[in-house]
Amino acid sequence: MVQGENPHEDSPTGAPRGDVYDWYQRGVKLLKEGSPAAAAALLERAAGAEPESRSIREALARAQFNSRQYAEAADSFRRIVDANPAEDYAYFGLGLSLWRTGDIEGAQEPLAIAVAMRPDEGHYVSALKSVRATLRARREM
Repeated sequence: MVQGENPHEDSPTGAPRGDVYDWYQRGVKLLKEGSPAAAAALLERAAGAEPESRSIREALARAQFNSRQYAEAADSFRRIVDANPAEDYAYFGLGLSLWRTGDIEGAQEPLAIAVAMRPDEGHYVSALKSVRATLRARREM
C-alpha cells in the first residue's frame, strides 16, 4: 500500500477498492448514514460480482428504494422473491416499489402476500390497506 493511500477510497480507474464483501459493508454503511444513491452505486457493483447473494441484493433494493429508484428497486426485490418465495420483506419491498412507480394494481398482490406471511407486521398491513383504499377510491370515481 502506498503511504497515505486510503484503502476505502476508489482507485484512480474508478473501480472501488477492496473485494465484494468490502463493497457490501461500505454500501450498507452509506445506506445507514443517509447516502442511498452512493450506496446503490457500490451495491450494484457488489451485486454484479455476486448476483446470487440475497443480502447484497436486499441492501441494493433498499438503497435503490431510498434513492427513489423505484423501478430498479422493484426489479431487485422481484429477484429476491423469485429466488426465495418465503421472503416476506422482499414481497413488502416489491409492493411498495410498485406502488411508488404508480402501479397500484400491481402493488396489491405482493403486499397481500407479505401480510399473509406476517400478519403481525403493522407496516405491511398498513401499506396493504392504503393500496386497497386507493384502488377503491379510483373505482368510485
